[in-house]
Amino acid sequence: MTVTVESKKIMICDDEPHLREMLSEYLGERGYRVVEVENADAMLATLDQAAPDVIVLDINMPGTDGLTALRTMRVTSKVPVIMLSAAGEVIDRIIGLEMGADDYVAKPVDLRELEARIKSALRRKAYSGEPEVQKDRMTGAIPFGVCRLDLDGAKLFGENGEEIAITAMEFSLLRVFAQNRGRVLNRDQLLEQAHDRGWEHFDRSIDLRISRLRRKIEMNPTKPETIRTVRGLGYIFD
Repeated sequence: MTVTVESKKIMICDDEPHLREMLSEYLGERGYRVVEVENADAMLATLDQAAPDVIVLDINMPGTDGLTALRTMRVTSKVPVIMLSAAGEVIDRIIGLEMGADDYVAKPVDLRELEARIKSALRRKAYSGEPEVQKDRMTGAIPFGVCRLDLDGAKLFGENGEEIAITAMEFSLLRVFAQNRGRVLNRDQLLEQAHDRGWEHFDRSIDLRISRLRRKIEMNPTKPETIRTVRGLGYIFD
C-alpha cells in the first residue's frame, strides 16, 4: 500500500529544542505537517486538538516521562507512536512495546531511519483502518479464544462484548493469523505479511507482540491454546 505524505501530521514530543527543530525541518521539507511540543503534559493536553497521524515521543523527559504518557494516551488513543530512546536502553524499548508503542528509534536519531519508520507506521495505520481496499480481504468476525476479532471494524471484543484496545500492528498480526489458520508461520513470514519489515530481527519484536496479544485473548496466557508456539518453527493459530 502506498501512503502519500501530503497533509500527514507528525507530532514531535521532546524536551530538546534543537532536536525538535532538526526533525521539524527535515520532515517539513519532505511534505509532512509537523507539530512540536516540549513535554509529555503538553502532548496529552493537545492530542485531540492536534489530531496527529504519528507521534514521535521521547522516553526520558523532565516531569511526565514518555512511557507514562504512552500508558495514559493508550486508554483512549490508537495513534501510532514511535519512541525515541538512548541506544543502550533495551529495557525501556521492551516496556514501550508492552505499553503499546508501534516502533522506536535510538538516539542520536538517524533522520532517514526515522522517516522510514514514520512511513511504515502510516502504512500500517492505513492498512488496519481501510480493510475494504484489500483485494484479499476477509470479512466478518473471527473467534480468537474467548475473544472476537471484527475484521471490518479493526476491533477486538472480549467474552462479554467489551472492546479490548489493540494497536494497528496487533490487528495486523491477528488478521494474518486469521488468514493462515492451521498454518505454522515463522517470524519472517509474520513480519512480511503484517507489513512490519522495519523491525530488527534481533529484538524479537514479534515474540513481544504475541506475548502481549496472548494476555488479551488467552484464558491462560502462560499456557496458550489459541496462538501456540511450535518450537523451532514459529507460531500457529488453530
